[in-house]
Amino acid sequence: MHTKLRRALGVAVLGTLTLSALAACGGPRSSGDGAEEGKGDKKVTLVSHDSFAASDAVLEEFTERTGYTVEVLRGGDAGSALNQAILSKGNPQGDVLFGVDNTLLSRALDNGLFTPYEAEGLAKIPARYQLDAEEHRVTPVDSGDVCVNYDRAYFDERGITPPETLDDLVKPAYKGLLVTENAATSSPGLGFLLATVAEYGEDGWQEYWEKLKANGVEVVDGWEQAYYDRFSGSAGGKGKGDRPLVVSYASSPPAEVLGADPAPEQAPTGVATGTCFRQIEFAGLLEGADNPEGGKALLDFLTGRSFQEDMPLQMFVNPVREDARLPEVFTRYGETIEDPHTLPPGKIADNREAWVKAWTSAVVR
Repeated sequence: MHTKLRRALGVAVLGTLTLSALAACGGPRSSGDGAEEGKGDKKVTLVSHDSFAASDAVLEEFTERTGYTVEVLRGGDAGSALNQAILSKGNPQGDVLFGVDNTLLSRALDNGLFTPYEAEGLAKIPARYQLDAEEHRVTPVDSGDVCVNYDRAYFDERGITPPETLDDLVKPAYKGLLVTENAATSSPGLGFLLATVAEYGEDGWQEYWEKLKANGVEVVDGWEQAYYDRFSGSAGGKGKGDRPLVVSYASSPPAEVLGADPAPEQAPTGVATGTCFRQIEFAGLLEGADNPEGGKALLDFLTGRSFQEDMPLQMFVNPVREDARLPEVFTRYGETIEDPHTLPPGKIADNREAWVKAWTSAVVR
């Protein structure tokens, strides 16, 4: 979800992980032969998108507790990783799949990828995150919000109040200020489109985008181009863009100030909290896994406090466990999105392709 943001701001991806590119669909996995005897000589394999990261210490804790080391197989973005899992169904490349979010969840479940398992940590995870609570085919692990970010200095210098809602973005005061990503090629771009569908309904979202287009919205291919090339408030882009509004994440402000010395009073960017779409990421035990017991132990660990509290500074997402503590940089500089836009995963699955096609026709062409 936040790979480019993390890398660009210099947050190290730590780990004694065994990293590998995904092999050909359905290809064999390493058997682990030749591993040293003793604790950690057994492997559990996690298939994920490129954004998965965890610290050395937390992975070592998992090994100490269970005897398993974690091998991570990365497969591009979330959609690519899911496609690989579907193509290798019945002969999975790993034991657990991480990174299926609520925009892709129904597709994963409809393809029967997972063996149901009720992870130990679920009792501490609020019901709003448990979108498969009846069958427990997937386990919620993290959440994040796609939101419009704004350049504080731009608005302060001009005495303009930053936008707060989707309605605000079509007002004359914000004409020509917003850049967003292509909903057909970008996860945050799709999230922003879904926010507008949730807000204005199937009968009104296209009319909203007509207004947004008339108000000068710019569309680029992906997040990196939007945030670092076009957005004026990006430290990584050194403010070279001329658009003070960008579709990014609620966690972008904490990322902007991470490691700053001295720490600023506030982040240079803010969040328009009424524009956000909630993404929830899940993990599941793959049907036909070579090591189902190790997979279950890993799911238990992913929902435990150690991993949940390690995760924010590794992946710039929020823990779903209610007793997990956020790092100070999140509590000081981040925004809590109390009422994000959401849509049922089934509705997204049924309409996503049609919505993106209609959006492309109306906005891009």
